[in-house]
Order: sequence, then structure tokens, then C-alpha cells
Amino acid sequence: MAFGTQDEPDEVMNEINMTPLVDVMLVLLIIFIITVPVMKHAVNVDLPRATNQAQEVKPQTIRLSVDAQGSYYWNEARVDDASLPALLEAEAAKNPQPDLHIRGDKDVRYERVAQAMAAAQRAGIKKIGFITEPKN
Repeated sequence: MAFGTQDEPDEVMNEINMTPLVDVMLVLLIIFIITVPVMKHAVNVDLPRATNQAQEVKPQTIRLSVDAQGSYYWNEARVDDASLPALLEAEAAKNPQPDLHIRGDKDVRYERVAQAMAAAQRAGIKKIGFITEPKN
């Protein structure tokens, strides 16, 4: 056995082996040949055109004012204490439920505003807000 001789020469291979590249390209070609007709195959259907706009129903706003003497005003019309709960119950039954904006005079006792809030809560009004004047 000779130590310095080998069957293959020690030359560096300076050419790219094209066989694996050709194999990969052929596989990709076959995949594209199979999938392209499947992607283009579709049933032509003439679909109707329609607009899809949601109707926006804005709830109305009720202004309940309490003047300096403690009188209630329902949208600028005077209301007595006995008829206020019936009006609030009628508005609470509406869908969408209206917003209740309470405007209390700065000189009125808070008790009158609290009574209006309690009546609205008993009636089932869910949205109650307070209207104030900004400072100048």
C-alpha cells in the first residue's frame, strides 16, 4: 500500500453540479402546471349589486329643566310632579331609549334635581346627563 498515491486526483471541482437544480426546477414546473388551471377554474355568476348602508337611528334627547322655584319643564313645557313619572316611563319604553338631559337652576335645592333623577331611575331611563353653563 502506497501512502502517496490515490485513485482520485486532488483537483478542485470548478463546475457547478446542475442535476439538483434541474430536478428542483422540474418539480416546480409540474406543481405550477397542475395548480394554475385549478386557480382559474371558477363558475361565472353575475351577482346583483346592492348598497349596504346601516340606518343610523339617533335617539332623541329630552330636556328636563328645573327652575329656581323647583318647577319641572319637559322640553320647555311645564309639567307637574304627578305627571313626571308617567312621562319618564313612556320614554323609557321606547327603542332606542332617549337621552335625558337635566338642567338645574343654580338656585334650586338639590333635592328637586335628585327627585327628578330618582324618578328617571325608577322609570328605567339608562342615559342621564347634566347640562351646565361654562364659566366665562
